[in-house]
Amino acid sequence: MKEIILDNVEATRNWAKDFAKNLKAPITVALHGDLGMGKSEIARTIIQTLSGDDTVVPSPTFTLVQTYENKDGKISHFDLYRINDKSELIEIGLPYAVDNDITLIEWPDIADDILPENTINIFLESYKDGRKLTVK
Repeated sequence: MKEIILDNVEATRNWAKDFAKNLKAPITVALHGDLGMGKSEIARTIIQTLSGDDTVVPSPTFTLVQTYENKDGKISHFDLYRINDKSELIEIGLPYAVDNDITLIEWPDIADDILPENTINIFLESYKDGRKLTVK
């Protein structure tokens, strides 16, 4: 377990850039935290680090999943906030992505039982004037 204090958005982006450099498919990263804690910013920075700074990364809140290409394969970015039934996870391709892609998941709790044991869990919470990030 590793804890890091992030003082601002720039610190969050810098951490995510460094973290992204070690990601190789297949790997799953589960992003936990309340609204506004930086889950989407971390996912966006990871995607842009691996696919190019000019990559447009909209939130998948309404589309549920966005897929990006990079030199090593695909990155799948899921937002499970609006998922109410686990059967929907199959419909949106989560099991396939977990097996094949760099998979970033916001609001992952509904998928806990299908995520691999080696899932990297990132927890974000308020801390003083910034955020505390815990990696497990």
